[in-house]
Amino acid sequence: MLSFANPEFLYLLLLVPVLVAMYIFARVSRIKNLKRFGHIKVLSALMPDVSKYKPGIKLVLQSVALVMIVIILARPRAGAVEQTVKVRGIEIMVALDVSNSMNASSNDDPKSVSRLQRAKLLLERLIDNFGDDKVGLIVFAGNAYTQLPMTADFTSAKMFINSISTDMVSTQGTAIGSAIKLALNSFSGNEKTQKAIIVITDGENFEDDAVAAAKDAKERGVVVNVIGVGSTKGSPIPTVGGAWMKDGQGNVVTTYLNEQTAQQIAKAGGGVYVRGSAGDAANQMSGELDKLAKSDLQKVVYSHNSEQFPVFAWIALIFLIGDLFVLERKNSWLRKINFFTKENKQYHDDKISK
Repeated sequence: MLSFANPEFLYLLLLVPVLVAMYIFARVSRIKNLKRFGHIKVLSALMPDVSKYKPGIKLVLQSVALVMIVIILARPRAGAVEQTVKVRGIEIMVALDVSNSMNASSNDDPKSVSRLQRAKLLLERLIDNFGDDKVGLIVFAGNAYTQLPMTADFTSAKMFINSISTDMVSTQGTAIGSAIKLALNSFSGNEKTQKAIIVITDGENFEDDAVAAAKDAKERGVVVNVIGVGSTKGSPIPTVGGAWMKDGQGNVVTTYLNEQTAQQIAKAGGGVYVRGSAGDAANQMSGELDKLAKSDLQKVVYSHNSEQFPVFAWIALIFLIGDLFVLERKNSWLRKINFFTKENKQYHDDKISK
């Protein structure tokens, strides 16, 4: 069955009746203009090279070529064949810190890009490297929430990443342990599939025992990796008004990248710690994930259609070439043939005799 990838182009077929109407209008107008100068049959004798039929033949050739070109633009397809492809990969849950400290600078310059923006950029690069893996997303501050369930739709994942802000979790704090526990409950029940957790944080954990949670994940066969973002020298936290966040005594709050805690979490989880400020941080983490054994995640059925436009392209080319060789005047060998009626021939002979 013939189908079209771009069926909207088929509306251009309306140009064909427009072209025919313009041709008819031009022929009628020509006849009217000729009648002003005399009888049509008499005038025809004075124009022996004018062909009655070639303009119509050219119209047919041009119309067919136009129809073929429109069909080519619509991309005709036929012969659908279903193909089943096995997707192999691992399941990855990303836990992203969205506490207020993530608004601080990601490096030693207090006015540089925030830790959260740096983390989102790293996450997008990671997703580009995931291939056929599945990914899910958790955001956490004082509490942890699932932002995106496990999926292979990376386009949707990136859309969710763009919408992440520190206002998403009303309860402030940093509960890395809660995020790891929620991630463990977010994987599929397939025991054969390798699973990994990536925690992206500045390492300031105040709410729970993240190291114990990472150790529990390791015992359940899930690797916990950590990407640390921020400055070890400390950065102030900006507020909405543009000022710096202050404590109860009026002192500017300084937040630090706690690499020690981040490394302890990664070690307890059997994973690695990667510093987010490294230029190849995303590639380092992707390299660690690639070490995990891939397994069959799902079967995807694709419907493949064969493109049919070459057939229509050849037809269009043939008719366009034919149009080039068909001239509107009579061929020279036809001039010797008298297509006039006897009446017109007699009138013509009388004119010559006079």
